[in-house]
Amino acid sequence: MNRGMGGFGPRYEHKKVPPPKGVGDLPRYLKELLGGFFFRFAYIVRLVWQSGKWILFLLSFIALFKGITPVIGSLISKSILNELQTVVQKGALPENDFWSSPVLYLLILLFTHRILVRVINNVSSALNRIAGEKVVKQVKVQIMEKSKELDLASFDDPAFYEKMENANREAGNRPLHILTETFGIVSTVIEFISYLVILLTAPGLGWAVPVILAVSVPSAIINFIYRKKNFQYMRFRSKERRQMNYYSGTLVDKDRIKEVRMFDLADTFIGRFLQVFDKYYRGLRRLILSESAWHVAISVITCGTNLLFYLLIAKQVFTGQIMIGDYSLYTGAIGSVATCVSTLITTSATIYEGTLFIDNLIAFMKEKQTVLPRNGVGLEVARDEGHTIEFKDVTFRYPGTSKNVLEKVNLTIRSGESVVLVGLNGAGKTTLIKLLTRLYDPTEGQILLDGKDLRDYDVKKLYRIFGIIFQDFGKYAVSVEENIRFGDIHKQAPMEEVQAAAIQSAAHDYIQSLPDGYDTPLMRIFEPNGMELSIGQWQKLAIARAFYADSDIMILDEPTASLDPIAEQEIYNQFDALRADKTTLFVSHRLSSATTADQIIVLENGQLIENGTHEALMAAGGKYYELFSTQAKRYLSSRPEPREEHPEFRPKRHTKEFL
Repeated sequence: MNRGMGGFGPRYEHKKVPPPKGVGDLPRYLKELLGGFFFRFAYIVRLVWQSGKWILFLLSFIALFKGITPVIGSLISKSILNELQTVVQKGALPENDFWSSPVLYLLILLFTHRILVRVINNVSSALNRIAGEKVVKQVKVQIMEKSKELDLASFDDPAFYEKMENANREAGNRPLHILTETFGIVSTVIEFISYLVILLTAPGLGWAVPVILAVSVPSAIINFIYRKKNFQYMRFRSKERRQMNYYSGTLVDKDRIKEVRMFDLADTFIGRFLQVFDKYYRGLRRLILSESAWHVAISVITCGTNLLFYLLIAKQVFTGQIMIGDYSLYTGAIGSVATCVSTLITTSATIYEGTLFIDNLIAFMKEKQTVLPRNGVGLEVARDEGHTIEFKDVTFRYPGTSKNVLEKVNLTIRSGESVVLVGLNGAGKTTLIKLLTRLYDPTEGQILLDGKDLRDYDVKKLYRIFGIIFQDFGKYAVSVEENIRFGDIHKQAPMEEVQAAAIQSAAHDYIQSLPDGYDTPLMRIFEPNGMELSIGQWQKLAIARAFYADSDIMILDEPTASLDPIAEQEIYNQFDALRADKTTLFVSHRLSSATTADQIIVLENGQLIENGTHEALMAAGGKYYELFSTQAKRYLSSRPEPREEHPEFRPKRHTKEFL
């Protein structure tokens, strides 16, 4: 579950704020704009608080320290210069007088101050690095926790992938960076006020402050405008970034590199990457150059204004109105006030931009889960007993599409039955399994388990009654033993059960030949001694996973597609011996598996067109007869003997032994 962050959702739904149409709309616009900013900022504070309370406390202390120390350093430097000027005006003094003069103590104080500043800066740097790792971990866990509860339908939606890509991008240091910048504003405000007081008390310089502020206004406007433009550009160019990641990732993906090399696709993908990059880069370059041009113009105006003030202060020293130390203090104050204003503007714009990007993370965390018990508290699922499954007028289409993948399907699977799903590719076989296991909910109709709607059961407990091997089964970069135990991660069975599952799936023999047997790491991703298995070996391991689960309903979606006929028959024999009273559902293109089934379900274009035993369907002479006969002829034509010498391969006899 999402640990805490989703709690913001019901109280505030962030939305785009339309620009004001007139002066009357301005208060509403500012209210909604600031409301969105403070909501996002509160989200970030809470995120960092969850990562570690100490982070906020240390950031607060460092912000106060950094705000005070620049002014203290300026005042010490001013005192040193003024003391030295006084000495120069008095003439040379004896050497011994130096060791008792205020200059000595002021210099010691100055370098004590500098040492302290360096220590705090190093502490701050270390804090940011450590805290950054903790915040990244917190965000990554939030994303993983959210991902585990999302509907499978979400992963079929390109808009969802945009949210996920943006959320993962924000899982870096952006939240902590925003908070650090915010505490930096606190430091800058303290420093700004301190230097402001110095300038307001300086002779003839009280008017410098409003001039500096006025010159800074254009810079503020430009910063905020371009931070918003940058955010919008990055947000709406998510597709191009995903395309670039896909094209570049294809050339370094170990599972695809074989085809890339054999089909000479490398230059094609490099070309497509460059094509997308050029499109993405052109707009970004225009944005950067346009912003830079504005900042150059503003910098020229700012430097010209500061030059005017420096000349006025230098004139006061020249006429004896102030001392050298005062010149250092006042010019430093002017430079610092200008820098503080610029920093406040730039940092505020950066924080504003950052909080806009955090919308990506918030949007992902607000993705709704719909595959939940309808009554809130799910029904218990009976275990270790037979189950009856009924499809009643089930129609399904994938989210965002208009074509029905299944249409008005009605069928009953009784307890203990062995059922085979038959049909050409795209007939809807795998989709039917996804609905049965409630990875999706029907668009129309209902599915009953033991007479009760599947949507009324506790989802996690419902999943545990299914032992399933998908067509695109998982290959996990862990040990052989762990790959098998993943069939039921909640089951703490002895090693003998793991080995028994491997024996039943015909995987035990090749596992024993591996360097470390069941402890052998698989896939050369993390471990240098990781083993790469063939697809057939992986499939046997996936089947062992199903045997280990020992679930009430066993579902196998093309479980033996990569096995040779002998290994396939061996596994089917094991299933026949082990399934006992279990309900078993197979999807297979090798129709030899259908001959012994209690029920064969034939799908075509999403509709159930035939249903019955092998004998009944062969006698009917319909679609199943056509598929079965066509496959039998293909096997027959591959044998060199004349057809008449092998009458058992003639489809009309409908033998179960033809394959």
